[in-house]
Amino acid sequence: MLAAFTFNTAENLPVGLLELIAEGLHVSLPSVGYLVTGYGVTVAVASLPLAHFTRTLPRRHVLTGLLAALVGSSLVAAMAGSYGTLLAARLFTALAQALFWAVMGPVAVGLFRPGVRGRVVGALSVAGSLALVLGVPAGTWLGRQSGWQVPVAVLAALGSVSLVTIAVLLPTSRPEEGHAAYGSAPDARRFGTVLAAGVLSATGAFAGYTYVVKFLGDVGGFSGSAVNVLLVAFGVACLAGVSVTGVLLDRFPQSVLAGAVATQAVGMLGLYATGGSPVAAVVFLALTGAALGPVFMATQNEMLHCAPGRTDMALAANSGGYNAGIASGAALGGLVLTHADVRGTFLMGGLLTVASCAVLLGERLLPRGAAGKSRPGAGATRG
Repeated sequence: MLAAFTFNTAENLPVGLLELIAEGLHVSLPSVGYLVTGYGVTVAVASLPLAHFTRTLPRRHVLTGLLAALVGSSLVAAMAGSYGTLLAARLFTALAQALFWAVMGPVAVGLFRPGVRGRVVGALSVAGSLALVLGVPAGTWLGRQSGWQVPVAVLAALGSVSLVTIAVLLPTSRPEEGHAAYGSAPDARRFGTVLAAGVLSATGAFAGYTYVVKFLGDVGGFSGSAVNVLLVAFGVACLAGVSVTGVLLDRFPQSVLAGAVATQAVGMLGLYATGGSPVAAVVFLALTGAALGPVFMATQNEMLHCAPGRTDMALAANSGGYNAGIASGAALGGLVLTHADVRGTFLMGGLLTVASCAVLLGERLLPRGAAGKSRPGAGATRG
């Protein structure tokens, strides 16, 4: 959980330190923004190849190496005297995170009995969500008090705690030995459906959310200080949604995913339709936040069930697809802004999320052929 918190904080921390980094390194704000964009693109591109190249290595060794990379790259970033050095360190951290989410899920779930795997995924997701609610705001405050390098160095300290803990306590085992190494109910069709729905949902969410500050100011009429409060409330709603979802995942895995995607669609389309009303804007913003974390969390959990082969490969594909959706959504929202006002970004995002709902619904309604579903447990026999 601490490792998940640290990686997610590292990914998003530059958002709160944009101006400080720009001033300190004498570069433009858009250049600092590339520290976030480049990070996401790297995770999207590298997740599956890295999972493939490390598929035979013991998981304790892999996680120890990933956390060592996090600690080292954070120290380099904290001491960076140029933009190029900082960007290189960030991309190295992104490579570590690309593999972290593919490996950590099966490892953590494999330590517990299969009946509680949803609760384990939920615990990791709560830790990741805390990065937005606690990690980034705390890092932003610390950076304003002492310079942007200090919170980056703190990430190295947090990573060191996780590194030592995992290196000392995690059992050493081959990646294919755990009961979570293969899907509990392999299903190639369900895998494709969940992957497509997750990408569409992420694209839709970030087509609007990337420009939510402008939306709340221009359409909702909120002041800058009120927008800051609403962003914290958005993070709290996300954390609450993840916490509730973790309780339900083991009992209703498919329904939870469909419900989270539908909630996101309602939230985004509600913002488009009634965002000019402050009360309505707050309500629908909270709904969108409450769905954003659970969508990714539910797709990760589904991958542990329906993966047609190794779960680490399925999780890597899901993480890569989701990050590709984030990058695509931000770009698509920017394109909409060149032709319409900011309300159009939430309309586009809502429609893409509705398309995600349609994909999930279509998979349930279309008839399944006799060979459409892999034999449950078949993956577990592979060496």
